[in-house]
Amino acid sequence: MSKDRPGALFGTDGVRGTANVYPMTVEVALKLGQAVAHVFRREGDGLHRFLIGKDTRLSGYMFEDALAAGICSMGGHVIQVGPMPTPAMAFLTRDMRCDAGAMITASHNPYQDNGIKFFAHDGFKLPDAVETRIEDLISNGELENVCASPDAIGRAKRIDDAEGRYVVFLKKCFPFDRDLEGLRVVLDCANGAAYKVGPIMLQELGAELFTLGVDPNGTNINDEVGSLNPDRLSRKVRELRADIGIAVDGDADRVVLVDEKGALVDGDALLALFARDFFERDKLRGGAVVATVLSNLGLEKAVEKLGLELVRAQVGDRYVVEAMREGGYNIGGEQSGHIVFLDHNTTGDGLLTGLQALAVMCKQGKPLSELVGDFERFPQVMVNIGVAEKTPIEDLPTVCERIGQVERELRGSGRVLIRYSGTEKKARVMVEGEDESQVAQYANDLADLLRRAVGGKG
Repeated sequence: MSKDRPGALFGTDGVRGTANVYPMTVEVALKLGQAVAHVFRREGDGLHRFLIGKDTRLSGYMFEDALAAGICSMGGHVIQVGPMPTPAMAFLTRDMRCDAGAMITASHNPYQDNGIKFFAHDGFKLPDAVETRIEDLISNGELENVCASPDAIGRAKRIDDAEGRYVVFLKKCFPFDRDLEGLRVVLDCANGAAYKVGPIMLQELGAELFTLGVDPNGTNINDEVGSLNPDRLSRKVRELRADIGIAVDGDADRVVLVDEKGALVDGDALLALFARDFFERDKLRGGAVVATVLSNLGLEKAVEKLGLELVRAQVGDRYVVEAMREGGYNIGGEQSGHIVFLDHNTTGDGLLTGLQALAVMCKQGKPLSELVGDFERFPQVMVNIGVAEKTPIEDLPTVCERIGQVERELRGSGRVLIRYSGTEKKARVMVEGEDESQVAQYANDLADLLRRAVGGKG
């Protein structure tokens, strides 16, 4: 995956690809370990510690050891925690005072894929400039001259208490004077990284818990389970007459909820719910909520009704976090279910988001369907096309002219967005409006026009 610069390894969320195929090879993982150890080794002669976690993919074993070897070769000491959610790694990196942390995961992708993303010592994902520095170190051969001497090589060890640390952290994010006694909860862990900590956390808070996707075997992560496959969860909630269903993805940084009727509740509806809750409790900072350019217009309208602003960032939860930090905001997220509570954690956290929704349900004594019932979603149509070249949209006059025409015809009750994928040679054409058939027609027309303009296909 690349960001369309020569030699790029990093995409929109770390390095990712098919396991054992460049760039997701053990050779690249070893070099990444060396480069990260070099870049993030803090000043002083103290113990330089680096944290490594992973999801449940079969290929995680080899990447875990390759990363550790690279870090140790630079004199860094490695702490391996095994399967652990991505947000847990963000928390643990700073909680354990590590120089940096690495998470081995391809998130919601099938098991054949894998990836590596990094956290700085403060738990935040790396900015583009730091990723570029790491890529330069790998490509220019500089690492060969800075390896540790034989008597300064680092050590690697595994620890067993990391799960407990994260569970305690999550429980502290739930109101101390409340619990989940009497609530029936169905939790789908996608056969991924949350399969241990998720059930423990909910059971310790008193929920009557039913689980799906808690039997990983190395190849079944995200396989017909998890946040991208919520149908089974929805059926289970209705069958058990549960109060809520919670589905995370393979690394548990995103979530989709199911209300007591079996209806899906996505990230946009959750952001609207949390914006209102935080606003009413005077806990919302900066008078705004951060979302992405893909978030539904309905979220923008819901936020505006509260007298608040919706700040839109690039797609990717790290860009949401960057906008939140720049503006001093404490709630943000994506339609896909990456919800960030910056008062608690530095990245999207599916289990934490589920807990926050349960907290609102407990405080207000209302079912989830009622809490999100006033969220009005605008019809949104997305058309993806393959492109030969990613010509800037502003350099395509016929496309720009048609975009302006469509926006005028929508008369302020819709919007048009055309963007190129950050990881694939694809363009995404999105149109929103009040009339679904009209929106679909606009999206297909614009996609056809763009396809002709850039020599696209599909």
